[in-house]
Amino acid sequence: MRQIDVNQTIDNASFTPFHWKVLFWCSLIIIFDGYDLVIYGVVLPLLMDQWQLNPYVAGLLGSSALFGMMFGAMGFGMLSDRLGRKKTILICVVLFSLTTVINGLATSPWQFGLLRFIAGLGIGGVMPNVVSLMSEYSPKRSRSTLVALMFSGYAVGGMMSAGLGIWIVPNFGWEIMFYLAIVPLLLLPLMIKYLPESVAYLMAQRRQDEARELLQKVAPDQHIDRHDQLVVPPTNVQKAPVLELLRGGRTLSTLMFWTAFFCCLLMVYALGSWLPKLMSAAGYELGSSLMFLMVLNIGAIVGAVGGGWLADRFSLRSVLVSFFMLASASLVLLGYPHPMWLLYSLMAVAGATTIGSQILLYAYVAQFYPADIRSTALGWASGVGRNGAIVGPMLGGTLLALALPHQMNFLALAIPGAIATLAIALVGRSRPAGQPAAEAATNG
Repeated sequence: MRQIDVNQTIDNASFTPFHWKVLFWCSLIIIFDGYDLVIYGVVLPLLMDQWQLNPYVAGLLGSSALFGMMFGAMGFGMLSDRLGRKKTILICVVLFSLTTVINGLATSPWQFGLLRFIAGLGIGGVMPNVVSLMSEYSPKRSRSTLVALMFSGYAVGGMMSAGLGIWIVPNFGWEIMFYLAIVPLLLLPLMIKYLPESVAYLMAQRRQDEARELLQKVAPDQHIDRHDQLVVPPTNVQKAPVLELLRGGRTLSTLMFWTAFFCCLLMVYALGSWLPKLMSAAGYELGSSLMFLMVLNIGAIVGAVGGGWLADRFSLRSVLVSFFMLASASLVLLGYPHPMWLLYSLMAVAGATTIGSQILLYAYVAQFYPADIRSTALGWASGVGRNGAIVGPMLGGTLLALALPHQMNFLALAIPGAIATLAIALVGRSRPAGQPAAEAATNG
């Protein structure tokens, strides 16, 4: 009988068809997640005309799903410890897909907002669980790349939403966009069959046979049989109090991370919710305005994958500072008239450097903090950032209500990028107590 270290086996595994399967299903779920979230920005111009919404109310409706996401991420994150990753993910998929389909039947703003909040619970709940599942099964040497590839599914979903909206919304109305969310429900039997459960959860439930079967698929060369005993090395990681994030010379860096998360998510969700309406208000036709949203998400895919590649070769801080500077510059320039090819190029750069930065920020926080407070650091940075996501659609509504010149709208959206640039530039400038200089340099 052998004792097999589960973590070591997964970390050192070669890439197998099993990994492709996990990547495919996790990415597909994130694509549906992205579609359901970006759909509001696609239908907003028609909704405002049909229901005579003022920009403030429209901004609140846009934030309703984001409030749901905040509660969903917290609630379903805890629920997965009891039910397992797989069951929790499937519950979230049913919740956001079914509610989005019903959303197409809404006849008033309050019905629409309530259904978007419920859908947001599922959208927010699925994200951390899918990321955790993908991370758990990824070999160590390709973990960052695989998670970045999976995350790019969010932008693919947004691109699908905008692309379909260009054709569907003007010809068939906004409701059809919501009815299309039934696709994940149709695929649910395949998800039940092929999406694997977390090995860590199976081990905690003492379901060793199932864990052995999955681990054999992860590392076929190990020839694991029922006589082998799976072990997970004990860790000293405990849930750290929040005050630990502010100790050991980390106060400035922690506050700057929170600032950067808030500003980044504010830009991402303000653009996702209001870009088509802002462009149509500037005189562009609805089809052209939706095309801008599609280009934004195409750029996001490049930023998600390319940003991870650059971060592996340069410091995360320098890549993030460059990304945020480019984000602000591209948004400022978008406020002025240019040839269409240049406008689309600037929009792609804005997508790459806002949504791409969101993913890189998670990686930077994970590398900056010691293992025993890493999960606390990520949770709080993400929580503060989620407030920026809620403020973003409200800011877009306020800008539109003020009827400012077109260039002022984009200048206002560029300001958070400038603040985030400064914030990331200040991260790591005071070395945490007891941290070697070499390690501090690596963090930077």
